Amino acid sequence: MDDIDDVFVARLMTGELHTVTPDTLVEDAAAVLLDNDISSALVVDDSGALVGILTTTDFVDIVAKSQPKAETTVERYMSRDPITASAQDSVAAVAATMVEHGIHHVPVVDGDEPIGIITTSDFAAYVSSPEETP
Repeated sequence: MDDIDDVFVARLMTGELHTVTPDTLVEDAAAVLLDNDISSALVVDDSGALVGILTTTDFVDIVAKSQPKAETTVERYMSRDPITASAQDSVAAVAATMVEHGIHHVPVVDGDEPIGIITTSDFAAYVSSPEETP
């Protein structure tokens, strides 16, 4: 198995991104997650810059606090200014940050532009097959 300090985010991250905008309706955002079997969508502005993240956990809040079908937008429930990583960050450092903040999804950015995402599932895949690149 690799020395974990020598493994970088680029190796584990998922590069296929699913994005929504702040004015996307929550039911449409839910469809993006369900249709793609993912647990988060990155929220980007008109220029493609990352402005937030919406995860399946946020939908508990949406159902508890509103009528989900009441044309509520993503902007109301997204986590703003999410903690991010770069592709060159050590996965050990990102894992420590995730544990420290109790988060499960970290967008990977190049400047303000999202280029990937690393999630707890990516770490599980890495640990379960340490000799293979996920």
